[in-house]
Parts: sequence; structure tokens; C-alpha cells
Amino acid sequence: MRWRDPLLLIAILLAGWQLLYLAVGDVGLSSPSRTVRNVTAMLGDARFLPHIRETLLAFTQAFAIALAAGLLIGLTLGASRLTGEVAEPILVALYSIPKVTLYPVILLVFGIGMPAKVAFGAIHGIVPISLFAMNAIRNIAPVHLRTARVLRLSPVETAGKILLRAALPEIVTGIRVGFSLTLIGTLLGEMFGAQRGLGFLLMQAMSLHEMERIMSITLVLVVFAAAVNAVLLALERRLE
Repeated sequence: MRWRDPLLLIAILLAGWQLLYLAVGDVGLSSPSRTVRNVTAMLGDARFLPHIRETLLAFTQAFAIALAAGLLIGLTLGASRLTGEVAEPILVALYSIPKVTLYPVILLVFGIGMPAKVAFGAIHGIVPISLFAMNAIRNIAPVHLRTARVLRLSPVETAGKILLRAALPEIVTGIRVGFSLTLIGTLLGEMFGAQRGLGFLLMQAMSLHEMERIMSITLVLVVFAAAVNAVLLALERRLE
């Protein structure tokens, strides 16, 4: 029962993909079977693996920065209700700014290469993680604080045993959102200002209209993102 629904969803997506391929043809899509064969061939190609390592390295650094900075900002702002109410509209306004407009500034500061990709990926994930962490602290029920006072817990014990546990599910939700956006930002950074990585290969394939390669790289990214999101979702449900 646990695995039936995901497998059914995958089967429906594959069937829809195949039907869309039959309708559009090779001009706009690659068939599922051919895409899987191309992915297998790419993963076995020694020239492709350095691009995967480059993207994973850039994304890991960007996500670590976004996670640490986002949690620090969110938990700090959420600890004070007045500060949170003032900061929330500012963070939302920053989140609404198209990040592509900031990329020329990032290139000027960091140059073309790994630092620019990491910075561009990190700025995509910091704000959503901050917002979720801040609201997680602000939305904690007052009964938890009263319970801590009744039990005569110290501030450190209150934060670790009650506040953090109560806020953790919503914080994990923010981490899931931040993960996805950081991955998008890292790939965008590779597409517009890098010489290696999956984003660079994707941009190169798009310029040459290599549809099979586009679909293969996209499938690799989708499987990776879906796998990590499934783990984070399972963790979130376990914490609820």
C-alpha cells in the first residue's frame, strides 16, 4: 500500500510522456525508453562524470551556506515577535526580486567560476529557509512555553527540548523548499557563467537543439531532486 501510489504516479507520468512524444515527435521530445538509454550511456562516459561532480560540489556548498544562513536569520528574527513582524515583509520583498537581475553583480564580485555558482545558488535558498524558520518559531503554541515554566526548565532546555521540537517540522518544510530553489539557482549559474557542470551542458545542448541530450540531463536532475525531496518529506512526516 505504501509503494503502490508512487509507482502508479510514475506509471502515469511515463504514459503521459510517451503519449506527448507520439504527438510531438523527435522535434520537441525524446521518448522515455530512448532517454533512459541515453542516461545510461552518459553515466558510463568518463567525460560526463566531471560535470556531475562539478554541479554536486557547487550545489553542496551553496545549500550548506543557504541552510546555515537561513536558519540563523530565521531563528534570530523569530525569537522576537516585533522583529519578526518588521522583517517578514522585507524578506518577502527580497524573495520576490528576480534573482537573474542580480547575476551581473555576482559575476562582477565573484567572477566566472565556482564562487559565482555557489553564491547564486545560495541566494535562492536563504530567504525561503529564513521565512519558514522564522514563522515556525513565531507559530509555536503558548502552551509549550507555559509547560516549560511549569517544569522549571532553563532557557537552554526550553529551546532544545520544547521550542526546537515544536518548530522542527515547519523548519524541515522550509529546508525542502530551499533545497529545490538552491538547486535551480546553481543550475542557472552554470548555464550563464560556467565552463563545466550540468547547467553548462544543458545550455550547450539547447543551443545545438540536441533534444535527446536535453531530456537526458533533465531526467538526471529530476531523479536526483525527487529522491532528496522524498527523504526530506519522510523526515518531515516522521517529525509531525
